[in-house]
Amino acid sequence: MELELIFRLAALGIVVAVLNILLARAGREEQALMVTIAGLVIALVMVVQEISEFFSLTRRLFGF
Repeated sequence: MELELIFRLAALGIVVAVLNILLARAGREEQALMVTIAGLVIALVMVVQEISEFFSLTRRLFGF
């Protein structure tokens, strides 16, 4: 498993958490929620790309 992916996900989580806290304290809960959802979508896209790459490698390995 690549450590780079883990570090990128951790950095994304930290940025989203900080933005969420700042927006919530400024009274902009709706924007804080949107930032959280956007961060979740970005993280899911990153993970799905890695899973897709894994399945492609598996297919090439077994000749499918």
